[in-house]
Amino acid sequence: MSLTLLGTILIVEDSPSELELMSHYLKESGYNVIKASGAKEGLEKAVLEKPDAIVTDVVMPEMSGFELCRYLRRNPITAKVPIVICSSKNQEIDRLWAMRQGADAYITKPYTRELLLRTIKSVVILIND
Repeated sequence: MSLTLLGTILIVEDSPSELELMSHYLKESGYNVIKASGAKEGLEKAVLEKPDAIVTDVVMPEMSGFELCRYLRRNPITAKVPIVICSSKNQEIDRLWAMRQGADAYITKPYTRELLLRTIKSVVILIND
């Protein structure tokens, strides 16, 4: 008997503890998880692996999550992949800027397992319907 996976989620997060926590929540809920510890690695993995959704932090070395959004939206391979920003930046201007860069949803840290899962389900359903 095989386990039915709900989809593949790419997590782009430079904090090892956040990466593990998010990965744990998603795997426990039936998702296949791909991990990237920075935006450049995330961009490469997004193109190669073609995930069903991407969850990214904003503040990362070398390239921000906002820049990652712009690159993903410009690339025909990743242009339609839903992007969830998960950041400690909790100002309304950050949310607005994320949406202007191409994000589909924005959640702030600390988040609950339920909020993370509900947000991912909402963006994956939007695209796959």
